[in-house]
Amino acid sequence: MCLGIPGQIVEIISADMQLAMVEVGGVRRAVNIAFVVDDEHPVESCLGDWVLVHVGFAMMRLDEQEAAATLALLSELGEMQAEIDSMQASAA
Repeated sequence: MCLGIPGQIVEIISADMQLAMVEVGGVRRAVNIAFVVDDEHPVESCLGDWVLVHVGFAMMRLDEQEAAATLALLSELGEMQAEIDSMQASAA
C-alpha cells in the first residue's frame, strides 16, 4: 500500500527546479514542491510549510495540527516506521 505522509519543508534546495528538503520523522529527503506552489504561494514562501509527501512529491499543504494528527494516527497504525524505512532505503 502506498500512502502520503506529512513532512515539514526545512530548506529550499532549488527555487528554479521547485525542489525542497522535507523532514519526515527525523529523515530528510529532497522532494518536488511544484504541486504546492502558485502565484499566491511562491517557492520561497514554502519554508516551514507542512506538506503531504507521496513518491517524492509534495502533494498538498497541511496545517500543523492536521499534520500532527495524521502522524499520530499513522504511528498508532504502525505504518509510519515502514514508510520512513522505505524513504531511507530509497535515499541511499
